[in-house]
Amino acid sequence: MSRRVKISASVICANWMKLEDDLRCLEHGGISYLHYDVMDGFFCPDYCLGSQLINIIRENTTLASDYHLMVEEPIKMLKNFSPKNGDIFTIHYEACKNLHRDIMQIKNAGFRVGVALNPATPITALECIIKDLDIVQVMTVNPGAAGQKLVEHAMQKIGILDLWRKRDGLTFEIIADGNVSFENIPKMISAGSDILVGGSSGLFIKNVPLAESIKNLKKLIGEDAYHAAYLGY
Repeated sequence: MSRRVKISASVICANWMKLEDDLRCLEHGGISYLHYDVMDGFFCPDYCLGSQLINIIRENTTLASDYHLMVEEPIKMLKNFSPKNGDIFTIHYEACKNLHRDIMQIKNAGFRVGVALNPATPITALECIIKDLDIVQVMTVNPGAAGQKLVEHAMQKIGILDLWRKRDGLTFEIIADGNVSFENIPKMISAGSDILVGGSSGLFIKNVPLAESIKNLKKLIGEDAYHAAYLGY
């Protein structure tokens, strides 16, 4: 496999009683991003990760940030975050009144810009803005709760997106987000995913040491394909 696969670690699934230990372990394991789920209780049925807490975490890690805004009119929160090199800011197609304007504002702020699609949203919704995107995030579960079953047709969406970019010479990366388990990872990669959001299914697994989960992910992805962002030595 020539494509390099990155892991974006979902902060809400980390051990909050030992968060600093988890951060150091993720850094040493070569994880590429910290995935911050921001929820407003309206777009999805939960509240999580305000900007003040996120900014404290990001100032205490070497890892790039992968912001996932699951909120209504997410552009209103852009001012709460400052980009560092390589940071991703992803908004939902379903949550924006003027998607192209919002994409341009995010780009102008200095972020790599992404658009996320819920399971019921067809990828044709992106046709008019696909060339402006750095990231397409395919929700492989419905947003708002960990531990859901994979929505199988999301694999087809990832595959078609991969065909689009090859056909048109585009360079956007594809993120798979939801039930990124050891069972599902091979088909996510095979479909065309470049970044996998590691949550409770494949990274922060109950009663499994985090370092062991990272080692198992590397083995599953393949040492030659796993993108190690920071070795920590």
